[in-house]
Amino acid sequence: MQWMRKGAENGHAESCWKLAINMYADQPYAREVGLVVKAAGVAASAGLMEGHDVPSVVLTGVVHWLRKGGHDPVADLDEFRMRALEGGMYCWNEPCEVVGQLKEFKVCPQCKTARYCGDACQKQDWTTGGHKANCGTSKCFISNVFR
Repeated sequence: MQWMRKGAENGHAESCWKLAINMYADQPYAREVGLVVKAAGVAASAGLMEGHDVPSVVLTGVVHWLRKGGHDPVADLDEFRMRALEGGMYCWNEPCEVVGQLKEFKVCPQCKTARYCGDACQKQDWTTGGHKANCGTSKCFISNVFR
């Protein structure tokens, strides 16, 4: 995420877009890394801030990075909202096929990277899925990025 932020700070369009969508989707560390203290001109876009299930400070950062990368915040925020409403299979337990919104999946309290639909899936992945061996390591983080 920090490398993505560096690319975004330099105006790299793809880095800006990826940082924005990761912030919107509440991916691990994205909101902390992408936070902007002062985002010039974003406050005037109050119309963009309505209808999203995302904290306003996060939405301000998302709009900032989209604009910095030369993207259209209105169109991209609509796309981000649609992706969030469609949901996905976010549970790290391989055999699990539960579909839902990202915010419905609990985060592993140790690594804060893995997500699970419930206690049963978390226990199964911890004991037989290999999360116990990788929890908190770079393998855990990398497997989340490419998930």
